[in-house]
Amino acid sequence: MKVKISIGEIRKYLDIENPEFPKYVAPLINLANQYAQGTRPKVVGQMSELIQEFEGKTLSEWEKWYLEKKPEAIKNATEKILQKLKELRNSLDRIDQATVEQWVRDLVIVKTFAGLRFQEAILKKGAEIKGVDYRLSEPEEESKGIDGYIGEIPVSIKPHTYDVKASLRERMEIKIIYYRKVDDGIEVDYGEVL
Repeated sequence: MKVKISIGEIRKYLDIENPEFPKYVAPLINLANQYAQGTRPKVVGQMSELIQEFEGKTLSEWEKWYLEKKPEAIKNATEKILQKLKELRNSLDRIDQATVEQWVRDLVIVKTFAGLRFQEAILKKGAEIKGVDYRLSEPEEESKGIDGYIGEIPVSIKPHTYDVKASLRERMEIKIIYYRKVDDGIEVDYGEVL
């Protein structure tokens, strides 16, 4: 049986006080920290290694030990995050209705269209690399699992998690192009086609 223990429960079990922050404050500090990288190992130390070195048992022992080992870490992390919060505040002051509307339009119209049409982009890029033409499949080809063609090669475009059964692959005689969504687009594996 698998059971999840939340950070809140862990704090309760270890009798650690939960700090109270005003609404939205903690997520905003977290966002600023992501940009500032204030709690990265180069600033606060490699925590997984430090906790292994620590021989104490209590929170107060850990705090004393850590601050002796890394006396400037909390201050340095705080300064980095505060600087990023100032930059975020300046950006917030420049956001108006037109900016929000432009952002919503980009998300709802542009990114949705691009996200739903990425198969064509995958075919086009593969064809460009191979120096051939591409085309999307016709409805009767789609019913056979073909998403398009790179040159004369029929291809199926699948997420990297897709599991193709060997017998199905032999029957299809279709090359598979796998893709994985990443932060700023998609990563494509053309291994079977190129």
